[in-house]
Amino acid sequence: METIIEIKISEILETYEADLLEKWSQELAAANTRKGLIKEAEIQEECREFLKLLRVAVGQGNLTNIQATEWQEVREMLTSVSKSRSYKGFTPSETAAFVFSFKQPLFERLRQQLKDTAEFGEAIWQATTLLDRLGLLTVEAYQKVREEVILRQQEELMELSTPVVKLWEGILALPIIGTLDSARTQVVMESLLQKIVETGSEVAIIDITGVPTVDTLTAQHLLKTVTAARLMGADCIISGIRPQIAQTIVYLGIDLTGVITKATLADALLMALKRVGATITRSQPK
Repeated sequence: METIIEIKISEILETYEADLLEKWSQELAAANTRKGLIKEAEIQEECREFLKLLRVAVGQGNLTNIQATEWQEVREMLTSVSKSRSYKGFTPSETAAFVFSFKQPLFERLRQQLKDTAEFGEAIWQATTLLDRLGLLTVEAYQKVREEVILRQQEELMELSTPVVKLWEGILALPIIGTLDSARTQVVMESLLQKIVETGSEVAIIDITGVPTVDTLTAQHLLKTVTAARLMGADCIISGIRPQIAQTIVYLGIDLTGVITKATLADALLMALKRVGATITRSQPK
C-alpha cells in the first residue's frame, strides 16, 4: 500500500515530468565531457525513457525494492544504458552519473512542493535511497559487461597463443607458450584435434619450450592432450624437455611411459619425418 510520501513523489513526477526532464537533460549535457562518444539527442531520449518508466514504477507504490516485478522495465532500461556506455568507453562513475544527476532537479522540485519539513525530509530520504540503488544497479551492470568483454578477450588471446602449425605433410606442431591450465588445455585440445581431422595428420608435435615450469597438473594436461590425439589416430611427440623440466618430472614421479619426448623441436621433427616415411638429405657442396 502506498504511503502519503510515495503518493506525493509519484504526483510530482507525473505533474512536473516535462520540467524535470528539461532540467535533468541540461544537467547531463553540461556535465558531458565525452561529447564525441554520445550525442545530446541520445542523452535526451534516454532521459525521457527513464523518467517515463520511473514514473510508472513509482506509481506502483514500492520505492524500497527495485528487484520487484514493477521495476523490471526500469532495470532493463538501465542495464541497456550501462552496456551502451561501457562499449562507448565511459567510466563506471560517468555511467552511474546518468541516474545520480537526476537528484538535483528532483530534490529542487520536492523542496518547492513540500512545505512541511517532516514530509520534505521523508521524501528526500526515500528519493535518495531509491536513486542510490538504481545508480548502483548501473554500476553492477557496467561491471558485468566489462567482465564479459575481458573474458571474451582472454579466450581470443588463448586461441591466438595456441596455434596449430602444419610443418610437413602429415605432421603438425603445437607450440605452447606460458602456463597450461585447465581452460587453456581445453582450447589446446580442441584446436589440435580439429586440425588433425582437417589435415589427416599422423604425427603431432607438442612443443613446451615456452612453458616456464612443469608441475603435476601441467603434466596431466599434456597427457590428456596426447591421449585425445591418439584416439584420433595421431601419435604425439613432446619436445622442449629441458634439463630442469626433466629433473622436475622425475622428482614429481610423473609417469610419461609410452610418450615420446625430445629435447628440441628439431629432434622431434626429425623423428616425425621418419614416422611418415620422409627423409632429409644434405645437398653436396659445389
